[in-house]
Amino acid sequence: MDFRKIAPYFKFSREQRIGIFFLFIIIIVLQLVYFFADFSSSSQFFPDKERWMSLQSEIDSIKNGSDSKEEKKYLFNPNFITDYKGYKLGMTVEEIDRLLVFRKENKYVNSPKEFQEVTKISDSLLGSIAPYFKFPDWTANKKDKKEYKNYSNQKIFVKKEKNILIDINQATQEDLIKVSGIGEALSLRILKQKERLGYFVSMEQLKDVWGLSPEVILNLNNHFKISELTSFKKIAINDASLKELSSFPYFRHTLAKQIVTYRSMNGNINNIEDLIKIKGFPVEKAKIIGLYLEF
Repeated sequence: MDFRKIAPYFKFSREQRIGIFFLFIIIIVLQLVYFFADFSSSSQFFPDKERWMSLQSEIDSIKNGSDSKEEKKYLFNPNFITDYKGYKLGMTVEEIDRLLVFRKENKYVNSPKEFQEVTKISDSLLGSIAPYFKFPDWTANKKDKKEYKNYSNQKIFVKKEKNILIDINQATQEDLIKVSGIGEALSLRILKQKERLGYFVSMEQLKDVWGLSPEVILNLNNHFKISELTSFKKIAINDASLKELSSFPYFRHTLAKQIVTYRSMNGNINNIEDLIKIKGFPVEKAKIIGLYLEF
């Protein structure tokens, strides 16, 4: 590089040198001002600031208090504890299983003591969950019954009021609403289910009605029954067409086709056991389905 060509650019007159000197001075002064001067605006004074801060602290304490509240517990019938409910209550898997096995035998616990005898839970756990147990009213009435001792040879008979059961297939919406736990919506669902099936053949079919709890079904069994199916027209399983079989609520179109195919290949269907052999047949409903069929 030839420095002689660029050297003229670095030659300054006396006035230019003075100007450059003062420029450096200005730059240095500005840098010092930037580093040492306080440019932050003075904080404004609010007379109510302390009052608002105290209110905010109260709001924060209320929020923290509400967050620390325990989950509200509701009364429940311990006969219908699910796996998840039992886990939330602190029961072990074995304790929950003992209760479920006991309930499968169609038995009920009617007191905290019976609940502990069945589940084998500890006294401490029973003491924490027993206050939330709610048993049906009739169990409380049962405890209040007086025991009569026979001090003479006379026998004391207690006259019981006979509860007349109504055929559920003849029940109206008004009859259903009289049952505890049944409202307008559930009564309509029961009637629609009966209309869909044509006729209830077993009280167990109420379990298929959405929204009916085991307690409500128990109440329905105490008020209704299934009368003899004398005027009930059954489906002739060996003569019914594919369309007739498909319209039966417990049969799907695919199953109806398999039933027709089975008849054509094996002859008449003689009993429910023959139907169970067909693939896709709802075995768990076999007993109820058999009541609708004529072999």
